[in-house]
Amino acid sequence: MKKIRATLAALPDPRVRETLERLHAEASREMFGMMRAFAREVPRLLLRRRLRFERLEASVADKFICLDPAQGVLCYLLARSARARSVVEFGTSFGVSTIYLAAAVRDNGGGRVIGTELVPEKAARAREHLREAGLEEVVEIRVGNALDTLREIDSPVDFMLNDGFPRFALPVLELVAPRLCEGAIVLTDNVGTFPADYADYVRWLRDPANGFVSTRVPLKLGTELSVRVRSSR
Repeated sequence: MKKIRATLAALPDPRVRETLERLHAEASREMFGMMRAFAREVPRLLLRRRLRFERLEASVADKFICLDPAQGVLCYLLARSARARSVVEFGTSFGVSTIYLAAAVRDNGGGRVIGTELVPEKAARAREHLREAGLEEVVEIRVGNALDTLREIDSPVDFMLNDGFPRFALPVLELVAPRLCEGAIVLTDNVGTFPADYADYVRWLRDPANGFVSTRVPLKLGTELSVRVRSSR
């Protein structure tokens, strides 16, 4: 808990820090359940094979699946540095990462975070957590498949967090990419944890023809940090 509190000290709002500290503690208590859900996939993971996420997705539908505090603070700092006013998040879950993003947008002077979550119950909990943090006014959570909910984005996007299930990561990015402005940042969780599942995604991001520069940063076994250097618009 002390380590979490020390990491969250980078965030200026005590209400945001207190909410996140509680939520990260709750997520930590669920870790054993998450490990049980993934137990059958360990051999495939060790062999660096694709996991059977079609089976896993239902088993973790009620679990916290969130960034760790260091990743969250990185999101906040990057979004602040980019002066992000328009943010898209794939994989809202219970809204932990959404709080970091919304805090940055509010502290940048205002704007909107569009989050998307497949499970209605999770979306409802996320809205409660955002209210607890005092950030509900800058967030719109859309419920449904991200390939549907993110089709309509009415402004250029400054920052994207790509943190849903791996098999949707590339289709969702390809959908949002035309709205990403030049200089927009894309942060992607779990690329080091599930390397086989993200191989095509990372290959696409690192192909200069697609308009990004991208590298791995050593957070949570590997997080992909990408910048849009050429807009498709």
